Amino acid sequence: MTGEPVLQIDNLESYYGPIMAIRGVSLEVRKGQIVTVLGANGAGKTTLLRTISGVMNPAKGTILLNGEPIHGREPDAIVAMGMVHVPEGREIFPLMSVAENIAMGAYVRRDTSAVRRDEEMVYGYFPMLGERRGQQAGTLSGGQQQMLAIGRGLMAAPKIMLLDEPSLGLSPLLVEEIFAIIRRLNEEQGVTIVLVEQNARVALEVADYGYVMETGRIVMADTAHTLENSKDIQAFYLGVREETQRGQRRWKQRKTWR
Repeated sequence: MTGEPVLQIDNLESYYGPIMAIRGVSLEVRKGQIVTVLGANGAGKTTLLRTISGVMNPAKGTILLNGEPIHGREPDAIVAMGMVHVPEGREIFPLMSVAENIAMGAYVRRDTSAVRRDEEMVYGYFPMLGERRGQQAGTLSGGQQQMLAIGRGLMAAPKIMLLDEPSLGLSPLLVEEIFAIIRRLNEEQGVTIVLVEQNARVALEVADYGYVMETGRIVMADTAHTLENSKDIQAFYLGVREETQRGQRRWKQRKTWR
């Protein structure tokens, strides 16, 4: 069951140099929800998360976390307030061990005994990481690195997590495993989740509510169930997928002709 708003964004604008990447975005995430933000490459999804988490400063608009303004604050201050951003591409520390990466997630915490308890909680969700505590993180597979990135984020004891493309580059089996864990974290740990994804089908299966972005704007918002059954959503994403598959077939044919 969802509660009061934990994240409120109103009329947000962000720029990359002279280019406006986010155009008047407003959205709301309630406590206990999984909210997904869908859109094609270049829609502004990653920029939105970077702006929310303080990596980028907005040119306009407000961001409230539990009713308190966070726009313009430094990322570490936002983490200390209970929000964690797991970025696209994982961005683990490749030369450090798995255990060292996990420990880095708790750098803002001083509750030593609770940190140790949460380490074991993370290894409970990701047993594969527990078996590789001493292994250099850069030698892990893509799926294992994604698990490590999420596990490191959990070590900050977040109330809300921003997950950017957790399925990127993973096999369908690993995607299913990652999203099952995301659902468990929401249900068992009570973590509110904002999920940015291109894989609309899998995102809408776990989400409560969804927003669709195009060219920096929110163009559609509804319950995940309604969006999942929307002909517009199905046509757009299936159309993109079919075009990609046609392109791959043409490329294979050209290689054969050579």
